[in-house]
Amino acid sequence: MSFENREGQRVPEVTFRTRQGNEWKDVTTKEIFAGKKVVVFSLPGAFTPTCSSSHVPRFEELSQALKAKGVDTIACVSVNDTFVMNEWAKDQNAASVQFLPDGNGEFTEKMGLLVDKQNLGFGKRSWRYSMYVEDGTIKKMFIEPEKEGDPFEVSDADTMLKYLDPHGKTPSDVLMFTKPGCGFCEKARKLLDSKGMKYEEVPSSNRKLRAVSGKSTTPQVFIDGKYIGGSDDLEKFFAAR
Repeated sequence: MSFENREGQRVPEVTFRTRQGNEWKDVTTKEIFAGKKVVVFSLPGAFTPTCSSSHVPRFEELSQALKAKGVDTIACVSVNDTFVMNEWAKDQNAASVQFLPDGNGEFTEKMGLLVDKQNLGFGKRSWRYSMYVEDGTIKKMFIEPEKEGDPFEVSDADTMLKYLDPHGKTPSDVLMFTKPGCGFCEKARKLLDSKGMKYEEVPSSNRKLRAVSGKSTTPQVFIDGKYIGGSDDLEKFFAAR
């Protein structure tokens, strides 16, 4: 294998056959890229492990940070048909990502990144990569190293965001253990919302709470792996920043 870095070149002109509702809709590369700043990431296949657990979810998580840097569209390309891609989009709950079905591999082949994965029963698929495109011209490419398997080292969302904003800070990861009907949990939600911080909630039992924090009250908040505490502690955390 030998993959060409196509920075400075135009993206291939193809038509993606998509299914929207009960209608077929052709989407051209001109519609996707003309006059826009677009981040594209391409991967071996819908519903496959790394693609589903890491690649797509992180681009969705960082979508607002990417768009804050001027990105108009975040697009995921895979050599799958539109029906598979539509179901995968629903499964991933990735509303900020446009899923582009390259069913015949035409776009991927013209990018020089179509590879043979017959040994896995996949047939022809895309090598994993990402790129930043302005008005149809490729400005930056991150192509995974040419090694056995399915390397996932440079085409991730964090690498792309770092390229677009070298001195920026990645949005914090916030985890909050909660219980239904907890007024202090609602206070913590409002605090996090006011700071524009996305968070994930974990419904908790007393045992879970004691295991992670040594306490049985809710909420219990963690930010970037650091234990913060309850809603009053969260308020103090923000006041000290």
